[in-house]
Amino acid sequence: MESRIQVTDQKIDVHALEEWGGDPSCGATLFFVGKVRNEQEGRLVLSLEYTAYVEMAVGELKEIVREVERRWDVRKCAVVHRIGTLQVGDVAVAIVISSVHRREAFEACQYLIDTLKERVPIWKREEYEDGKEWVHAECCRVSTQSRSPQNA
Repeated sequence: MESRIQVTDQKIDVHALEEWGGDPSCGATLFFVGKVRNEQEGRLVLSLEYTAYVEMAVGELKEIVREVERRWDVRKCAVVHRIGTLQVGDVAVAIVISSVHRREAFEACQYLIDTLKERVPIWKREEYEDGKEWVHAECCRVSTQSRSPQNA
């Protein structure tokens, strides 16, 4: 499998990724783009900031892509995540999956984005009209159960 993995502070070139993802041996090329939306739980979002432990994030993304390769017959897989300050409408993450059949492409892409959100050390801070707030840092939450005195 051919792969591309990147965490960048530069604008994601979605057209170049889409072009790279094409493969004549594949019947499916799935392209997922996650964008900054203007609302979060009823609050108006003005912008957001992604920050990351880049070396660790790239390493974890490589491991997730290896898991995709082991589970599905994927020929090409790319994942690019942007960091820094992004405005509403900017592309925050792009994923390309090329596989022989569409089911594999859909399943692999779903797994990749869900697992990225759970495990990759990339954090998001949203700016609202009334302040800023860190949100959805699933990969770094410590379970209160695991730290309770009964489990110590």
